[in-house]
Amino acid sequence: MKKYFKLLRVEQWVKNLFVFVPLFFSGNITNLDLLTKSIFAFIIFSLAASVVYILNDYNDIEADSKHPEKRRRPLASGAISKSKALGILAGLIIVDVALVFLAQLYFHEPLWKFAAIIGFYIVMNLAYTFKLKHVPIIDIFIIALGFVLRVLAGGRITEINISQWAILLTFVLALVLAIGKRRGELINAQVSGKTRKALDGYNVQFADIALSISVTLAIVCYLMFTLSPEVQGRFHQRVFYTVIFVVFAFLRYLQQTLVYNRTESPTKIVYRDRYIQVTLVLWVAAFLIQIYFKK
Repeated sequence: MKKYFKLLRVEQWVKNLFVFVPLFFSGNITNLDLLTKSIFAFIIFSLAASVVYILNDYNDIEADSKHPEKRRRPLASGAISKSKALGILAGLIIVDVALVFLAQLYFHEPLWKFAAIIGFYIVMNLAYTFKLKHVPIIDIFIIALGFVLRVLAGGRITEINISQWAILLTFVLALVLAIGKRRGELINAQVSGKTRKALDGYNVQFADIALSISVTLAIVCYLMFTLSPEVQGRFHQRVFYTVIFVVFAFLRYLQQTLVYNRTESPTKIVYRDRYIQVTLVLWVAAFLIQIYFKK
C-alpha cells in the first residue's frame, strides 16, 4: 500500500487541516455537528488534493524521472502504471462527488458554495499543473491561494465567519511555505546543475529577501489578528501574548533555512524540527486555554 499512499501524497494531507481553522478560532471545537462538518470538509478536500497530485505527477513523469528525488515517485519510477493511476484518479473524483452529495443529505442543507470552492481549487490547480507552475511569482501565489481556499471551505461548510486578518495571515503564511520550497529547489539546482523553467525567474538572493518580507508580513498579520476587536472580544486580551510563540517558530524556520541551508520543503522541516513542534504545541495549548478556559 505504501506506493499508493505516495501516489496520493497522504503525508501532504496535513495541509488540509487548515479547514479546521474557522472551527478552532470560533471556540466551537466541541460542537459535534460543526466538528463533523469540518471532518467531512477535510476528507473531501484531501481527496481533491490527491486528484491534483496525481494529475501533476502524470503530467511530469518524464521530468520527474530525471530528478534525484522525484524519480522515486510511483509514476516516475514505474511502480504504478499510467493506466492504474488514471483509474485511481477517476475513482477519487467519483468518491469526492458522492461525499458532497452524502454530506448534503446528512446535514439536510445545500452545500453548493462549499462544492464551488472545491471545484475552483481543482480548476485552479489544473491551470497550475499544465501552465502556471512555469510562471514565476504566479506559481507561489497559486499555492498560497490554495491554503486560503482550505480555510474558506472550512468556514463555508460550518457557516462560520472568518476574520479578514485570518484570511490574510493564511495567505502570507502559505507564501512563506511556497518561497521556502522554491529556495530549497534553487539550492539543489546549484548542486545538481539541473533546473526547471519556473526557477528561471528566481535566484537565492531574491528568495531570501522575499522570504524575509513574507515572514515579517505574517507576524504583523498575526499581531493585528490578535489585536482586532473581534478577537479581543471573543477571547481574552491575553491572546496577544501568543505572538511570542509565532515569532519564535518563524525565527527557527528562518534559521533552518538561511543559516543551516536546509533544502527540504517547509512541511518536512516542521515534521523533523523538535523546536518548531514544541512551539506549535505550546501555541495550540495557549489558544485552547484562551478559548475554552477564558475565565
